[in-house]
Amino acid sequence: MKKLFYSQKLAPYVFIFPFVITVLVFWIAPIGNGVLLSFQDVLKDRWVGFDNYSRLLTDKIFFKAVWNSIKYMVGTLILLIPFPMLFATLLNNKMLKGAGFFKSIYFLPALTSVVVGGTIFRLMFGESSFSLFNQVIGFFGKSPIKWLKGANTTYFALLLLACWRWTGVNILYFLAGLQNISTDLYEAASIDGASKWQQFRKISLPLLKPTTVYVLTISIYAGLSMFLESTMLFKGNNSPNNIGLTIVGYLYRQGVEKRAMGYACAVGIILLIIVMMVNVLQLKLTGTFKKEEK
Repeated sequence: MKKLFYSQKLAPYVFIFPFVITVLVFWIAPIGNGVLLSFQDVLKDRWVGFDNYSRLLTDKIFFKAVWNSIKYMVGTLILLIPFPMLFATLLNNKMLKGAGFFKSIYFLPALTSVVVGGTIFRLMFGESSFSLFNQVIGFFGKSPIKWLKGANTTYFALLLLACWRWTGVNILYFLAGLQNISTDLYEAASIDGASKWQQFRKISLPLLKPTTVYVLTISIYAGLSMFLESTMLFKGNNSPNNIGLTIVGYLYRQGVEKRAMGYACAVGIILLIIVMMVNVLQLKLTGTFKKEEK
């Protein structure tokens, strides 16, 4: 028994055992159960085959939810990767005074509850002429706008909420990546006459690739799985003409509000497939799957 405990062959399996159990219990098992339920009508307790998936093909609200989620994801990728990278580069400058203060200010929104943040943004984008953004446009002579009743203005509100909440988090990711780059490289480039822009383009960007790929991956997942922000902005899962409805919101509507659990599981499986396809595609395009040359 003592030899078994001190076995070098057994040790690696002991260390990975908790991780394997966690994956099986909280990932593989729920997905497997969700796949099975997606082929059933849970309320009537009967097997319906591919009927739930066939229904999705003709469900216009589902496709609108998918489009809303993809549009939101693309917008967050455009805003929440280049700008945090730029801010992180500025904060990494040793000449900047009070960098720690700015890091705290940027990260503070991430510590704020989405419920609180969403409620504040709902008031900021209110219909009243006294709401913040109507006062701003009123300063330029514009009439009050019903921000959360138009598709474009709702999209703007959701993106602004996302930027407010996640810019600081992405800044810290990029800042950690920048601080792992040797300063000798920048000093050598400076001696050779490289400008700050050339140093950023030729040194920072290539060496930040692992961090960028990671931020891109989690941003894709976060964009497609967005739900609570939209729910708090509209004070519920219903929005005018479903302009704020996301895939997860539609899943919640079907599974919890309408108790069509089988159909909701089919929506969830499609969401999983979309997330996996988009992430595998971006990992392929960024060269993550390429084998390093020896």
